[in-house]
Amino acid sequence: MKVDEIAFDDNGLVPAIVQDAASKEVLTLAYMNKESLEKTIATKETWFYSRSRQALWHKGETSGNTQRVTEVNYDCDKDAVLVKVVPHGPACHEGTYSCFSHPLLEAETAESRKDRFTILNCLEQTIAEREASMPEGAYTTYLFTEGVDKILKKVGEEASEVIIAAKNRDSEELKWESADLLYHLLVLLREQKLPLDDVLSVLEERHSK
Repeated sequence: MKVDEIAFDDNGLVPAIVQDAASKEVLTLAYMNKESLEKTIATKETWFYSRSRQALWHKGETSGNTQRVTEVNYDCDKDAVLVKVVPHGPACHEGTYSCFSHPLLEAETAESRKDRFTILNCLEQTIAEREASMPEGAYTTYLFTEGVDKILKKVGEEASEVIIAAKNRDSEELKWESADLLYHLLVLLREQKLPLDDVLSVLEERHSK
């Protein structure tokens, strides 16, 4: 597939949906012309076309909140592109992780959906949001600020606590310590830019054997 084959509109533009490659959260919707799409592919960073300024713009050029591109796909009609990225900072000019932070319909909870794993998706997205916006006073912000050594230490500590709780046959303590371990493991995966989906795919592959 060549860029020339994309069905740009009458203004020479195509909508570009930007998605966090790890958390799968949609970060923004922008527009690209042929030049910005080619620059995005060539530089592995997002470039867009500003309809108001009638000019190209490089995401993060002034803010530093760049987006490293890992994948670019087009839809069945070739009139929209999906750009998967590793974000370095908030995607929105308002300083939020995603531009889509104003709900018209509140998200369903795991309980309402009767999906016991929804909370893992929510937690992965929240951790990604914390890394991008780094809100002051948040524990997740503290972990990312301290860096990988601190995160690894916490994973090790929580794993030890799980072992102790299990050894003591303390199911209540085991429940809490297991939750702490899962949380810190998700923080570690985010720091390493490894999607939870990649881990789950390994489990699926092993299960199928």
